[in-house]
Amino acid sequence: MGETGWAYELREVSFAYHPTHPVLHEITLGIPSGSWVSLVGPNGCGKSTLAKLLGGLLAVNGGTIDVEGTRLDRESVTKLRPRIGMVFQNPDNQFIGATVEEDIAFGLEGRNLPREVMVNRVREYADKLKIGHLLKKHPAELSGGQKQRVAVASILAMEPGIVIFDEASSMLDEKARGELLAILRDMKRTGRYTMVSITHDADEILASDRAIVLGGGTVAADLTPEELFRDEVLLADCRLIAPYRIRLQQELKRRGVPLPAGWGPNGEEEADL
Repeated sequence: MGETGWAYELREVSFAYHPTHPVLHEITLGIPSGSWVSLVGPNGCGKSTLAKLLGGLLAVNGGTIDVEGTRLDRESVTKLRPRIGMVFQNPDNQFIGATVEEDIAFGLEGRNLPREVMVNRVREYADKLKIGHLLKKHPAELSGGQKQRVAVASILAMEPGIVIFDEASSMLDEKARGELLAILRDMKRTGRYTMVSITHDADEILASDRAIVLGGGTVAADLTPEELFRDEVLLADCRLIAPYRIRLQQELKRRGVPLPAGWGPNGEEEADL
């Protein structure tokens, strides 16, 4: 956890790929250490650009970003980047090795860790992501869901405190999305990670602590997922549809039907509804 209690502190952050086409305008927000935040909004609103700024892959044009109390700039980015892991939309773009084992080990080799530490780390995170049986396979032999598990294992094996998921579930089928969501929930339970999800997946948003809505290049709303899914205007702006269980709850309430115990907005008791 960051010494300040904040994983990120953004103050009036602005960015443009070209001076005449600004993407983000004076964004000010804080992300507490250990929290799980969803960044949502319509396509083209700057979510992925903000993710790259948070990951140190782009530099701000204006304003400041502090990561765990340290200013993110040209001098500090090399030191700070190992604290931040990024999982992207297409896992194929993250594969380096000829086998799953080599791929997970690649980032560890770059940190010059002793071989015994690397071997143990690869096995530990392969087991956690339930891909131990795939270690000798070539990435091309894997399903989309398996590839994304390998991508997550490769990031977590480097033990960052912050993990950014940039549309990580968007190319997955329903079953694989559910599996990824279970991984995210497990990560949240450990309390070891600050998580930022750039996503359109309603269930992923609902499982997070907080939803930050981008619109017009700035923060249009900062609220709980439950508040977001009750706001029909925001949902329409974000091109989102509330999860089935939320829509069912709303319809039952409209009809005056009392909700059974355990039907909270994001409780895991609802998972089979």
